[in-house]
Amino acid sequence: MNLKRLQYFVKIVDIGSLTQAADILHVAQPALSQQLATLEGEVRQQLLVRTKRGVTPTEAGRVLYRHAQQILRQCEQARVDMLAASQGLSGAVSVGLAPGTAAAGLALPLLRAVRTRHPDIVLYLNETYGNTLSELVMNGRMDLAVLYGGKTSVHGLTFQPLLSEHLFVVGPDRMLAPPDLVPLAMLAEVDLYLARPYNVVRRMVDEAFAGIGMAARVVAEIESASTLTAAIADGLGATILPESMARQIVASCNAWMCRIVAPDIVAPLALCQSDHLPLLEPARAVRDILLELVTALPGNLLGAEDAGLVPRS
Repeated sequence: MNLKRLQYFVKIVDIGSLTQAADILHVAQPALSQQLATLEGEVRQQLLVRTKRGVTPTEAGRVLYRHAQQILRQCEQARVDMLAASQGLSGAVSVGLAPGTAAAGLALPLLRAVRTRHPDIVLYLNETYGNTLSELVMNGRMDLAVLYGGKTSVHGLTFQPLLSEHLFVVGPDRMLAPPDLVPLAMLAEVDLYLARPYNVVRRMVDEAFAGIGMAARVVAEIESASTLTAAIADGLGATILPESMARQIVASCNAWMCRIVAPDIVAPLALCQSDHLPLLEPARAVRDILLELVTALPGNLLGAEDAGLVPRS
């Protein structure tokens, strides 16, 4: 199979439209259609189905798409490795950092370290919610992501535990603060502002309440850190967050934070990457720096070997 045709095919699937893919690839649509037809002839399979909304891959097309991503990534890795043999690492590396987590605190140290050690690497940092980041990594559109999760296996992804954070209830000063260690049952009647149910931390909170036969009183669902902080500052209610984000809110407004117990709720932060798409050398270098930085954080779950500080046997 021709590599150029595989590149065209992957781009068509990513965009979902032959017309738009042709524009982006700067190829005439009839020529792009002919390249696709030739590829389908080579593999003797229909790869795409045309619909009113564009094109979608067939089952065979989805299989080829996964293999094509890996083939193209390996070819790019070979090119980068050969270039790196004669000069320093270079290229673009994308890293997702889930907002409101300890991951956000890694952004500046990571930028500094990469700039110092590998000035020709262009780092792209994306702060968005964990489920979006994991999808980007799974689809090969992002190299790495640091997010909450990893307790359950996800097809197409691997998770390396980095650190764990206890969950805290955060409320405004005008609301009577509970004890420093507050049993979860005491929060059942508190007006809470939480993320949507698909959010990892929200799921942990819901499961913990269900475990004691209760339910959280959720008065609104907020995904914006700034809006959540404003709601707490205005005295509208409380929220439940990992320690890192809880401390950010307390530092920015008149608020208190108390650790939740009975049960303890612990949010695991993990490094997420594809289990089938190999990392290019620049991405590997950035990953190693990330792991080194995590070892300096309290509650980290990495040993020296995990952080790449000692050779593996």
